[in-house]
Parts: sequence; structure tokens; C-alpha cells
Amino acid sequence: MAVVPAVLVLGLTGAVFGVVLAVAARKFHVEQDPRQDEICGLLPGANCGACGFPGCSGLAASIVAGDAPCNACPVSGNEVASKIASIMGVELTSQTEKKVARVLCQGSDDKCGLRYVYDGLQQCKAQTAIAGGAKSCVYGCLGLGSCVDVCKFDAIHMGPLGLPVVDETKCTSCGMCVEACPRGTIQLMPMSQQVTVLCRSKGRGAEVRKTCKIGCIGCGICQKACPKGAITLEDNLAVINCEECDACGICVEKCPTKCIVMKDKPVIVDEAASAS
Repeated sequence: MAVVPAVLVLGLTGAVFGVVLAVAARKFHVEQDPRQDEICGLLPGANCGACGFPGCSGLAASIVAGDAPCNACPVSGNEVASKIASIMGVELTSQTEKKVARVLCQGSDDKCGLRYVYDGLQQCKAQTAIAGGAKSCVYGCLGLGSCVDVCKFDAIHMGPLGLPVVDETKCTSCGMCVEACPRGTIQLMPMSQQVTVLCRSKGRGAEVRKTCKIGCIGCGICQKACPKGAITLEDNLAVINCEECDACGICVEKCPTKCIVMKDKPVIVDEAASAS
């Protein structure tokens, strides 16, 4: 019989707390701007953090509050940004060109050897912690696929040569792969950029030749051959000004190591020229 009063007391206590919580919830309730849910519904929902805000809902709240622009999401693109601007009742003043991730390295194992055999955690940052990584070129891709692991859009896969390959049609320019790469081998570039230097090495020519058959040797031939003056040498590395480049392809043809490539065209390496 003593159990009955205890049950009643417990029930009454729960009821009192329930009433208190209900009153508190009603009193301290903050009305949410309905535009926030509408904008959040337009965002991709990947919560990748590329916008710099805590997830898509955080970005939506910041847009409504005026703390973020309508095109703050690099994943959604201009179409979604325009819809968000319409919801906010403002005009989208600028259109941004889509950027895609590109792997600036062609140093597969047959082109760029190893300094040691790595048998540890299969993460690029973990390997980098051991003497800078196993790859002979300290700027080259380590090939462990950390970029693949972090991509939430299935836009990167490991290719047959042991290097990551980006599907530009799926890439959303979220930048997660860029952040995951400890060597800065992956960069975001305008999708329209046709000619790319697929190398990040800043070593001198003699040093590069010892480590990689397909790296930039800083010879300057591309710079001299470019009729538009769109190529410069910075720290022994060819750099292309995409605004000046008209994709004539002369630099691609003249490059002795074939580290400069034209988009959607296969790279053919002349082993004899690379070794000379």
C-alpha cells in the first residue's frame, strides 16, 4: 500500500514540472522568420561548412539576419543564390563563376618514386607527419585518398594511376578536399580555365628531374612561347594568368615535361624528352 502514495507523488511532481516547462516554453519562445526555413530548403543540406557557418541552417539564419550574402553557399550556385535573393527581396548584384577542384599533380608511382615504404594510417596527413611523406617530390600527391574520404558529393575517386581524379560535373567547390590535402596539391579553379599547370613543385630544375619525370622544371620555355604573355615563373614554377590565357595550346605543345595540360585532352609524356 505504501507504493501507491509514492506513485502519486511522482506523478504529481512530473505534472508540475511539465506545466512549468510548458509555461516557460511559451513565455520564452522566439518567433523564427519563416524565410529561414524556406532558404534552408533551397540549400543542399550537406552541412559541409564551406560557407563558414555551422551547417545549412546556420547559413540560412545568417542570411535572414543580414550577416551573410545570398550567394554565400559555394555549393548551390547562382540559380539557388538568385532564388534566395528573391526570398530576401533583394537583387543579386554579382554572379560568381563555378569553381572546381583540380589535382595539380601527375606524379604517379611510375613517374615519381618513393623515399621509403609507408605502412601506417592510410591518411595523407598521417604520412606527412613522417619525414614529410613518402613521395620523392615533397610537393606531390601522396595518393592515400584523404580527399576522396571527405568529399560528400561523390566527386573524387582514386584513378588507376594511384592519384585522385575529380569529376568536375559533380564538384560543388565546397573546398573540403582542398582542406584535407596537407600539401596543397588540390586547388579550386574556375571551371572555364582550359590550360592548367599540373604541378606544385618549387624546386629547381635539376632537383625536379631527380624526383619526377613529369614535374615543372622552371625552364621558362612556356613563358617565352606564350603570345599573350599570360605565363610567368614564380619560385621556379610556371603560373598561368587565366584572364589573359586564350587557350591557344602553344605552351602545352612546348612544355618539355608535359606538365602543362589542356582540359579534356590526354597527356602524352615523352619519356626521352623528360629524361634529357
